[in-house]
Amino acid sequence: MSQKFTILFDLDGTLVHTAPDLMRAHNYVMKKYGYDERKLSDIKKLAGRGSKTMLTKSIDELGKIKKTADQIEKMTKEFVDYYSKNIVKESTLKRGALEFLSWCKKKSISMAICTNKQEHLSIDLLKKIKIYDFFEYVAGGNTFNHNKPDPKHLTDTIEIIGGNIKNTLMIGDSETDSNASKSANIPFVLIKDGYTEKKSNEIYHDHLVKDFVGLEKIVEKYL
Repeated sequence: MSQKFTILFDLDGTLVHTAPDLMRAHNYVMKKYGYDERKLSDIKKLAGRGSKTMLTKSIDELGKIKKTADQIEKMTKEFVDYYSKNIVKESTLKRGALEFLSWCKKKSISMAICTNKQEHLSIDLLKKIKIYDFFEYVAGGNTFNHNKPDPKHLTDTIEIIGGNIKNTLMIGDSETDSNASKSANIPFVLIKDGYTEKKSNEIYHDHLVKDFVGLEKIVEKYL
């Protein structure tokens, strides 16, 4: 490897299957405020742009009377409070993720998280699911003044860890990740069955994989 290589990872739906715990927090808040609970399949389509957006979209989809901005803020705070206390009740690592992260570390590949999940929640999740130490930096949805699909979420992270945009790969599960990668001109690996309403063939990608098993073969082409 002539230069340091960097891999950026999305978190929810990419490295960790967090939908069950997101659903618990979502339904706790929605039920409290008189809204219907949602299924796991609904949550997977709603997640990916942060908790406030998830709750707002969920209310819109239900066709009920919309809450004011202040009420949405209050619901979001209660969601975050509940979720932070129940963050790894049912969340699990994606298949092959731990082995892939270990392989990257052996290859001296720099790794960082770029997620729209709040930074403190992201760090807590990574620590509790025991993969935090693999990453040089965690850029959450509130780390900068911008987040995905803004490409600066990715490029600022690369700059912070001393990487090179020309030697970087992004791994994610949705169009939010894809659009950020494409705008930054960074090759993108799409994880199937992501947290999105779109099908894989509707999301721009350079590589399409089911999970992390065998992903080393794709990465090796870039080293």
